[in-house]
Amino acid sequence: MQQRIIEALRVHPEAQNIEMDLHAESIDERTTRLNLELRGSIQGFIFESLHETLLQTSNGVCLPCTRKAGAYFEATMQLRSAGRRLDEKEIAELRASLDTMLEEIGDEPMFFITNEGPVKGGWDMQVGSKAMARMWAKKLVSAHGGRIKETSSVVGHKDGVDITRLTVLYRKPAYTLGDVIGFSGRMWRVDTWTKDGPILKALDNLERTGTTWRSLEKCTVLSRMQEHYTVEILRRDGSAFDFMDPNDYTMRTIGNPYDLEDEASSVRICLIDGEWQSLPRVRADGVD
Repeated sequence: MQQRIIEALRVHPEAQNIEMDLHAESIDERTTRLNLELRGSIQGFIFESLHETLLQTSNGVCLPCTRKAGAYFEATMQLRSAGRRLDEKEIAELRASLDTMLEEIGDEPMFFITNEGPVKGGWDMQVGSKAMARMWAKKLVSAHGGRIKETSSVVGHKDGVDITRLTVLYRKPAYTLGDVIGFSGRMWRVDTWTKDGPILKALDNLERTGTTWRSLEKCTVLSRMQEHYTVEILRRDGSAFDFMDPNDYTMRTIGNPYDLEDEASSVRICLIDGEWQSLPRVRADGVD
């Protein structure tokens, strides 16, 4: 009540030493009678002023809440993968990144979710802001790689201006950092992401190359990072090392990875087409 009175009160610019007493008398749930007594001085003359007014309260809803209640949305976010379906773990990881982003941004009233749920091959989400969809898509590319495709459609007109809705398709690569993929007839490990595509590290020699997301849409994932093993070196020479097979505990021998250091005691390996393959290290293994 004091806030409403202060907003409505007009005071002479020369008035000084102003004092205010406010008395409130409730009439009903929405109406209150306010008695206001003002004292002060103007050019040394003391004055007093009595006022009576009614304060009426009405319900109101802010714009974001109105839009939420009306199932309003400005953009649709589509999560997909290239060449396969997203599994539940991947969807949960991608979805959790949105919660993290919203926590970091803080109080942004138009960053809300209207509707979401699983669809064939991925996950769809309707959000209250185009900026929210674009920001999240950029964070997904930065963290997981992939490509973004945007399309707009006109859904109405207001004051002579088209009202559009945005659809943002995020296509996550079928591979992730550390995976072994087949590309251009050779085997590579995915080392890191860039804006335009991943950086690959060859398995057969010391070679790194960059490529585009589109170029790798038809690549084959030969071994996922979570399928790899780290085995102890039992015996080694200049070209190969012995290790214990993690599946049947028999002694096996495979060639050294080209980046094997003299003091190394273990090697990362994976099974490709029934044969063990030693792997050069990439950033996903914790190396610079």
